[in-house]
Order: sequence, then C-alpha cells, then structure tokens
Amino acid sequence: MQELHILLVEDEKKIADSIARGLGELNFHVATAYDGTIGLRLFESGNFHLVITDINLPGINGYELCKRIRLRNKQIPVMMLTALGTTDDKMEGFDAGVDDYLIKPFEFRELLARIRALLKRTVNQQMPTGNIIRVADLEMNIDSKKVTRAEKAIQLTAKEFQLLEYFMRNRNRVLSRGDIAEKVWELDFDTKTNVIDVYVNFLRKKIDKDFDQKLIHTHVGMGYIMREE
Repeated sequence: MQELHILLVEDEKKIADSIARGLGELNFHVATAYDGTIGLRLFESGNFHLVITDINLPGINGYELCKRIRLRNKQIPVMMLTALGTTDDKMEGFDAGVDDYLIKPFEFRELLARIRALLKRTVNQQMPTGNIIRVADLEMNIDSKKVTRAEKAIQLTAKEFQLLEYFMRNRNRVLSRGDIAEKVWELDFDTKTNVIDVYVNFLRKKIDKDFDQKLIHTHVGMGYIMREE
C-alpha cells in the first residue's frame, strides 16, 4: 500500500497536533509546520500528496503559500482549513488555487472524507480510464495531465482537472449540482454552498472565454452540460 504524505500548515498548535495525531493513527504521514514560511520550506524539500493550510499564519499567509505551491506544482491538492468563511474569503482561496475549503470548527470525520476525496483523484486514479479525451478542439491527456484547446495549453488545478474530466466523459448529458458534488467532490451536495458554480465559472474562463464555440452550457434549474454547438 502506498504511503501517503500530508503537509499540514497550522499555527494553532493544539489543532495541528490533534489533526496530525488523528491522521497518524490512520497511517497517514503528516509533516507539521506552525507558520507559512516553514511550511513552504517543507513543501520544497519534501514529496507530498496533499497540503492542508490555514489562512492566517505567521510568515506568509495561506493564500500566498498556496500561490507559491502552485508555481511549483499545478496538480497537488490543497485544502484550506480556516475560521474565515465568507464568500469573499473562499473566492480569494479559490483564486489562489485551493481545491477545497473547510470551515472551523469542523468534525474530524468530515476532514477525513474530504482528504480521501482529494487523494482519490490524484493518487488512486479511480476515474474511468482512457488516455486521451476530446470534445471539439478541447483535448485532455489523462496520463500527462495536459489540457489544450485549439493546441493552446490550459493550466488547471487538480480539482478543475477532475471537474473537466467529469464533464468531458459525460458530454451531451445534463449534470446536476448533486451529480457533480457526488462524483467530483465525493460528498453530499450542500444547497447552501456555491462552490460548484464557482468552479464551473473557473473552467469557463479557462476553456471557453477566448473561443467563439462555447462548450459548457447552463440548463436553468437543472445543472450544466458539455456539448458542441
């Protein structure tokens, strides 16, 4: 069984130690940093499968930490674990490149479910197989994690890549927000969150905005569909 290494960047020592202890009991290997600068150094010197970070940190904050991680690794999943829960806070986190956002206080089992959901895509590769997927002039290479449209490279985060893969494998089918939450986030859909809509908008900006032919379409009251028009 593959050993899974997690970088935890959290300045509240009791919370950090509690998370590290709980994950350690489940055979995860957790490296803990109590400030952002040390967290970045650990990331640069280690080989991690997942990063969990707070926002308000000594040194560099969680937003800046995520941006610097993304400069070095586009695919590693990053989760923010923070008491800052406004939509603006979340949007800034997603803009920085995070894949998931969990608000304190939280239940450990929800944290664990989200960790497993993020790792399933990047480590276990349990999505349907097939090396190359194409829709119109949009192409995804599952092995190399490269996405192009009209031969122009498109940079995606790990969660954006997973969402796009789900759309492409289900072309011409209307996908509800519940479908997307279950298959991409591995969680029940929370009607109070707009995270799915936010991520769909991220994808639209990257794969549709600069092209005349739009591929992701909204079905009002039903969800989204990827199709050629």
